[in-house]
Amino acid sequence: MAEAHSAVAFSFSITHEGWDVNFDREVLHLVWASGIRSWKKRLARFKNNVRNGVFPAPLQSLWAMMGIVLALRYANNSFIKYTDIILQWLPGTSYIWQIVSCFILSLTFWLILIYIVRYTFKLMLMYKGWMYESRGGHKVSLKTKLWGLGIKLLSSKSKPLLYSYQGSLPKLPLPPVNETMKRYLKSVRPLMNDSEFESMIKLAREFEKGIAVKLQRYLWLKSWWSSNYVSDWWEEYVYLRSRTPLIVNSNFYGTDAIMLHSTPIQAARAAMIIWQCLQYRRLIERQELEPIRVQGLVPLCSWQYERIFNTTRVPGAVSDKIVHYNDSRHIVVYHAGRYFKVIIYSQNRILHPCEIEEQIQSILDNTEKPYTGEEKVAALTAADRTHWANTRTQYFFKGINRQSLDAIEKAAFVVTLDEVPYEYDPENSKKLDEFGRILMTGKGYDRWFDKSFTLCIGSNGRVGFNAEHSWADAAVMSHLWEFIIFDEAEKSGYQENGHTKGSPELEPPKPIRLQWNLDPVLEAIEKSYQVSLALVNDIDLRILAFNDYGKGFMKTAKVSPDAFIQMALQLAYYRDAGKFSLTYEASMTRLYREGRTETVRPCTLESSTWVKSMLDPNVDTNKRINLLRQACATHQRGYQDAMCGKGIDRHLFCLYVVSKYLEVESPFLNKVLSEPWRLSTSQTPHGQTTQFDLRKFPNCISAGGGFGPVANDGYGVSYIIAGENLVFFHISSKKSSPHTDSNRFAIRIKEALNDMKSLHDDWNRSTKNVSS
Repeated sequence: MAEAHSAVAFSFSITHEGWDVNFDREVLHLVWASGIRSWKKRLARFKNNVRNGVFPAPLQSLWAMMGIVLALRYANNSFIKYTDIILQWLPGTSYIWQIVSCFILSLTFWLILIYIVRYTFKLMLMYKGWMYESRGGHKVSLKTKLWGLGIKLLSSKSKPLLYSYQGSLPKLPLPPVNETMKRYLKSVRPLMNDSEFESMIKLAREFEKGIAVKLQRYLWLKSWWSSNYVSDWWEEYVYLRSRTPLIVNSNFYGTDAIMLHSTPIQAARAAMIIWQCLQYRRLIERQELEPIRVQGLVPLCSWQYERIFNTTRVPGAVSDKIVHYNDSRHIVVYHAGRYFKVIIYSQNRILHPCEIEEQIQSILDNTEKPYTGEEKVAALTAADRTHWANTRTQYFFKGINRQSLDAIEKAAFVVTLDEVPYEYDPENSKKLDEFGRILMTGKGYDRWFDKSFTLCIGSNGRVGFNAEHSWADAAVMSHLWEFIIFDEAEKSGYQENGHTKGSPELEPPKPIRLQWNLDPVLEAIEKSYQVSLALVNDIDLRILAFNDYGKGFMKTAKVSPDAFIQMALQLAYYRDAGKFSLTYEASMTRLYREGRTETVRPCTLESSTWVKSMLDPNVDTNKRINLLRQACATHQRGYQDAMCGKGIDRHLFCLYVVSKYLEVESPFLNKVLSEPWRLSTSQTPHGQTTQFDLRKFPNCISAGGGFGPVANDGYGVSYIIAGENLVFFHISSKKSSPHTDSNRFAIRIKEALNDMKSLHDDWNRSTKNVSS
């Protein structure tokens, strides 16, 4: 075995004849190469940290400052006194020490200037007025135009690295309690009758004038002291302390660019996607990945990117923890119930796609049977977290089980080579539904749900991923996925026969079969499998490819495309359930340091009024259009508020956490935090990479991804506006609920979208008739 060979590659013993030393020269070379690579990475990281620390000033500006100080030193006698002050503290006054004094003075002036620029930049980024103004034309105020010009001047002097803006990003602001109360009460008004609403007003006022004062004081202290007053608690209490299974409840998935089929050869496609993931990882390690800037000006926080690779969620009895490793030289591949460790570096470089293809093909050709329990061991990661934590401590703490678990948890990521095809047929929607279901759950045991992400490869060469949610939000995985899809299309790395281009320059390391001793664990594995199997069988997933129209038409309606779709979802849900429901839409707060998400509440007084007007035959077209635009404007304002730190739910969540620490009960917070989100929605972002060009690669966009329902009697809806004339909806629910049906809700969504188009067409016709 390779592991055993490595273990005895260097040994020594003491005998009566003296020292006896044995070593393997090849292994020592590998150790030396590994050390060199590690130090290179440390030096690169140090250099990047220096560049980030002085950004937006380039390092070359220091030498310019040095030149200015030297010129003043020898051209202006009055300037000499400044360098003479420094000379008093130096060992000598010779010409060399005079140069040193000039350098110290230059460095001092340079650092003062840099920090003035940095804090000016930070103050400017605190301005959020641009968010509420139109992007073009005369509606942009002079203040915002001057602000935009200032941002360009301050940030265009040096090419930013991935983390260059981190030190300049402002902290997430803590909103006043009274403002949050006003927003909350307004958001729940359409969900309550008069008596319920009066009762809620009373609870809110008691809370605001009572315990909220004390809770807010502690939260203000945290917001002042920490980088972000929400993110660490959100990660801890929403994700890591949750004991529910990750499958369906937490993990999410993403699909391939279904209108393309690069190659039907599984090993070739797997090799190419693995190689592209590794290229992306290298961009992150070197900080060469371009940070995202809204409108090309305002940077988003890049903190979450660090944990895309080499990361795993480790179970605990009470709380899990996220473990990130600085480096990993291998991936782990699962196929036909077996796990293989695959080395992806050789001779100090990443293996080429054609070399990785050889490794993957050797796994596909391997006919060995799984060890007892090996096939379903990943079911432990899918089910109850405490059960997995206890099992891990008892059976995976030492021996070969620990070695194999370490190999998986320390891998860059996990790859699953599925034995079924991922299919898409525009004439058969069930194939796309099955595509999504396979990625979301698999068989309940063939994805390592703890890993940051599992790359899934179908037997026909189509791909997708299943991602754990605690380490980052879906937008980060979407960025990686978008990079992969467009990079693959741009580079065309396949031969005509479907295999990867190129010829191997070396013999790639052979995959290493992971060893297991799972006989004592079979009962625990089976228990977890039954839990995951029940969830797999209960999930109802429907993927709707809506191609009647898309973003192009929505823009002609002069409303935000996201707001347009959210109104369609409100209309669809009301028709489906006969009532309104608390609705969740995820929005980002990455305009602030370490920001993650905030909740937008699309069910508003304006949206509910518009929905009711669509069901009332007595309301005319003009009024419906006006109500729709008011509802969309309200939604857009709520989305902007959420992005700018003026949301409702994260603030209330943090107040609730403080109340638990202080061991005080709040009837208001208990009621708010117990309200079910029966309609949970999210838009899949795209256009995050500079490669994104649908005109050049019109079929490159992914069909998006999805997640499970948050409430047992609710829907999970993810959507991606995939172009001018296409929108994908991923609709999930539970078969066990008599109140939901994903296929029925998909029909409701399609009806709502078509009714909205008919409404707009009728309004256009009536407007033309009046004008003529």
